[in-house]
Amino acid sequence: MALNTVKETLAATTAAQDAPGATSAPPVDVLIAGAGPTGLALGIDLARRGVTTLIAERQPTLSPGARGTGVQPRTQEVYDDLGVLPAAQSAGGPYPPMALWEDGRIVRTHQMIERVAPTPSTPYSNALMLPQWRNAELLHDRLRELGGTVQLATTLDHFTQDPDGVTAHLTGPDAATRTVRARFLVACDGGASTVRKQLAVPMSGPELAPGHAVLADVRLDGLDRDHWHRWHLPNGGFLTLLPLAGTDAFQMLAAAATAEPDTSHEAIRALLAEYTPLTREQVREVLWTSVYRPKAGMADAYRHGRVFLAGDAAHIHSPAGGQGLNTSVQDAYNLGWKLGQVLRHGAPDALLDTYETERRPLAARILATSTQLHRSGSLRRGRDLHQLDIGYPDSPLTRELRTGLPAGGRTAGDRAPDAPCTTPDGTPTHLFDVFRGPHFTVLALDTPDLDPAALATAAGTTPLRTVHLGGPAPDLLDPEGHLRAAYGTAPTAYLIRPDGYIAVATSPEHATEHLAEALESYRGATRSTA
Repeated sequence: MALNTVKETLAATTAAQDAPGATSAPPVDVLIAGAGPTGLALGIDLARRGVTTLIAERQPTLSPGARGTGVQPRTQEVYDDLGVLPAAQSAGGPYPPMALWEDGRIVRTHQMIERVAPTPSTPYSNALMLPQWRNAELLHDRLRELGGTVQLATTLDHFTQDPDGVTAHLTGPDAATRTVRARFLVACDGGASTVRKQLAVPMSGPELAPGHAVLADVRLDGLDRDHWHRWHLPNGGFLTLLPLAGTDAFQMLAAAATAEPDTSHEAIRALLAEYTPLTREQVREVLWTSVYRPKAGMADAYRHGRVFLAGDAAHIHSPAGGQGLNTSVQDAYNLGWKLGQVLRHGAPDALLDTYETERRPLAARILATSTQLHRSGSLRRGRDLHQLDIGYPDSPLTRELRTGLPAGGRTAGDRAPDAPCTTPDGTPTHLFDVFRGPHFTVLALDTPDLDPAALATAAGTTPLRTVHLGGPAPDLLDPEGHLRAAYGTAPTAYLIRPDGYIAVATSPEHATEHLAEALESYRGATRSTA
């Protein structure tokens, strides 16, 4: 579907809902509950696939507060593909070293967030500090560029589903109740998800010790912005002040197991004046406050008919390690291309079942990691949190069809790494430039006999890009050997999924057959054996 058509459909939906006395709207493909980073990322991915969406957000504005500030390297790769990364890099920055205070002075410093040098296969190698409110703004800006919209101050009151779709009842800012008909509903409405509660889906997970943390975004004087400042509290807790990149504010986090906290602005000033060298007057402005209570858990199932759970609606993490937001955005990235294939290219409904098959085991692993960090109180954050090792080797979508592979080589199910290379005329480019977009990619290494017509027929309307390295008419050259270092030197044909994972790896002699079979499965076709 063309972008103009998407915009026209969205405009018609909004106009119909806002018309006097309107009780229903033209159907949309996907109704998204919640406009946090998860819902916005999903909206972006669907919009670029020509899938119409309606995003309903109960709050009157996008969520305020710095909240989760770390965008991990794998999520930066997702943002690269979605067209958000340049703006995020401009708005964010690195984490400074942590300074430990005692007796009114800094007594030592250390790098809490491990710094890792980028490599040709991993150009984004460090966590990017980006306040969550700014993260949401940038995602929202990108969504609007693609013709998408968010309906603010709109609550999803209740819904029903049938074999053909979901009927949702919304209440808008004018208090009028509207009915929306959608093919699918995706709950991105947070840890207290209305959708999950209506479905009566239980959450299970580890028990965390009771307590709380007070969060606040503040503007203040008298403290340098070159450090992430930390003080020990007499009750065994701690207080930190993190200078937020791209702003003139700090994020305060005060963790303690005390009675119900006071989050009034004066209480925040008093807290800072009591435990840091700052005076009340130096806390110029308290921008936002909240209370976090440790919770951890995961929904017992992610799919319920035509309803999906994503982000915090599906899993709740301790903030230790900065995993929650990143896992949530990657949920959206996994689900988005699959919804696009089903809605626009005729893929079988069973493709949507692989969302839970792939993402729920990863959420369990990441939940265990963040819980362990929470309990340990460790002040070190390493590359194991970057989520670059995430893969789907056991997915039903993964087909490793080669034999005799060397140990440690690139295999189907792995993340598809980047590599600097050139076009035949010598123009520098990257594999990520080739992958960027809503298409599948065939990466053919020394596989000149690949039949492009057969692959195009197999793909049908599914967007497909084929690039050759080697052979008589290469599309890419590898003058420094980075691409072969990342993907191996043996002749191989890879099928890269739209979310940047290797779906198929096969040898040249069977490449056309194996890749065509996989492409047909993504549009619901069955190969003829005649």
